Parts: sequence; C-alpha cells; structure tokens
Amino acid sequence: MSMRRWMCLFLFSAYIVSGIAGQASAQSDSLPSAPDIVTLKDGSVLYGEVVEMSAGILFLKTSSASDNIVKLKCDDVTKLDVTHQIPFHLKEGTVLNGTATAGPDGTLSIHAHPFEGSMTVPLASITSINPLAQPPVIYIGSLNAGYSQSTGNSHLRNVSVLGDFMARSEQLRLTMLGRYVYGDNAGELITRNARGTIKLDFFITKRLFWFASAYVENDRFQDLKLRTAISSGPGYQWIERGDFGGLFKDMTFYSEAGLAYFNEDYRGNIPDEASFRARVSMKMDWPLFDGRAALYHYNEIFPSFQNASNFFFTMDNGIRLKIVAGLTSGFQVTTRYNNQPPAGTTNTDNLYLFTLGYGFDTTRKR
Repeated sequence: MSMRRWMCLFLFSAYIVSGIAGQASAQSDSLPSAPDIVTLKDGSVLYGEVVEMSAGILFLKTSSASDNIVKLKCDDVTKLDVTHQIPFHLKEGTVLNGTATAGPDGTLSIHAHPFEGSMTVPLASITSINPLAQPPVIYIGSLNAGYSQSTGNSHLRNVSVLGDFMARSEQLRLTMLGRYVYGDNAGELITRNARGTIKLDFFITKRLFWFASAYVENDRFQDLKLRTAISSGPGYQWIERGDFGGLFKDMTFYSEAGLAYFNEDYRGNIPDEASFRARVSMKMDWPLFDGRAALYHYNEIFPSFQNASNFFFTMDNGIRLKIVAGLTSGFQVTTRYNNQPPAGTTNTDNLYLFTLGYGFDTTRKR
C-alpha cells in the first residue's frame, strides 16, 4: 500500500476516533458527576437528575423514560438526595440554592452554597424545586404569506396572507385569526375572500373558561357582503402543555359551546338572514420535535335553532414547519360548508394554501 493510502487511512481513522471521543465526552458532560436519588413509599429507589418540582409533581431526568423524564407524585417521595446545586423554595418564601441530603423522619438537609452548615426542613415545607418561571403573559403567533404570478400566454396572479396571534395570562387568553385570499386572471377577479376571528377567554378555574367571540367574513364568489357571528358561552381546556410526555408533551386541546347571533348580508336580490344559533368549536395544536413541526386543527359550526339541518361550518387543518430561527413554512386546507347556500352558489368551498412566514413563541422551555 502506498504512503498516500496509508496517510489517508490514518487520517480517516483519526477522524472517526476523535468523533467517537467527542460524543462520549459530550455525553459524559451532560450527565451529573453523581446521580440524584429518589426513594418512594413502596421502597423503590430511582437514580437520575432532579429537574423540577412544582404543582405536587417531581420531574426526574433518567435514561429509562421515553422522553428522559419521569413524573413522580411528591406525596409518594419519602427521601430525596440532590447532588447538584438547585434552588429550593420553602412555604414561608425562603429560597435556598444548594444541594440536599435525605434526613430522618421525612426531612431534608439543605446545604446552601456558599454558606457553611446546612438547614434541616420537612419535605412537606418545600413548595417547589427549580420551578420554571413563565412571564406574566405568553405570546404565540405567526404571519405567513404566499404569492404566485405567471406572464406570457397566461396572466394569473394569486396572493394569500394568514395570521394568528394568542396572548395568554393566568386568567385570560386572547386569540385572533385572520386570512385574506385574492386571485385574478388577466385583471379579471377569480377569487377574493377575507375572514377574521377575535375571541377572549376568561378562566374560571385552571380548565374551565367562559368565552366571547366575534367572527366576520366576506366572499365575492359566494355573493356574500358580510357574514358575522357574535358568540358567548362556556369552554373547557381538555389538554394543556405538560399533561402528557413524549410526542404529546406540548399538545393543547379545548372545546366550547354557546349561543350566537348569526347574520348574513348578501349582494343583489338575495334576502339577508339573521337568527340566533348555537356555536360549537374545537381547537387542537400539536407541536412536535421541540417545535420544529406542528399540526393544528380548528373548527366552528353554527347550527340553527329553528332548523337543525340549516348550519354553517368552517374548518382549518394544517402543518407548520420551522426552517431556521423564526422562519416558517406551512400548508393549510380550509373548508367552508353552508348547508343552505344562496341560489347559484355551491355549498362547499376549499382553500389550499402554501405559505412562508415568521412565527414566535415566548413560552420558556428547559
């Protein structure tokens, strides 16, 4: 074998070895020098890294769980040893930043660095450990747009803009959705639709809320000047972030139902319609792979009280993909169904939208 081949083989082997060593070093750096120890009432002993304790749940990072996090009820924990420095929040408001060892009779000895000695406290007096403090208001939203144009033998132009925004505090949640779609062929209008929704939720409990919402829409090719729906009623947050682990850890889902004043103003000689209706809605967001992709679903249905077969239904299904930083791309299918459309129009409209835009989420994550 020539000297050049030997040299290539040597460099390749050195590259592989250094890569393996680098991975091993990175893995060893990510592991604590000594594991934390959690002892349960049934005698079970778990080893890992205490990440957080809040709302009566202890989060322990281990290699045995599918998402590396095991959730334990604090009431089931009898002993706790924490080898890495971490903040302990006590009932009276004191915060001790240090390590801890299990003491007798359900106590914990906390060594607060850099002070000498330790403080022994009952486990029950610890309200939280290393809690993740969220800002008072969390903002989540995106603005996306799509554009296409052809010239030459054809002169088509299509524009679409989608936007969504949510502001969430402990008791209030403001949601806004907007869409505008326009298309023409050689200057002749072929599609134009605009829709907007604004909704405010007041949380009575952690899950139960009361909503008030307004829906407005205009569509040239449904002969619709303005469709409005003013609604209010109760809702329930069935799934909140953190309820599950693994792929479902960031999923949210709620449903709501209430009373709506529904009005449709049409062009030409088509009579306008106004009535009281029910409103039923569901919304699901499912971020995946630490937010790199997200599936979502949202629908609203407005059935008439006078005639149950007379209803209007709108639904959005889509996926958002994170490209880099806040840059995102997305695909959405919007379906609108009017069971009793005006004469000369069909009952179903579908929009297929490919977009590129910007998204943001101020939720703090570990």
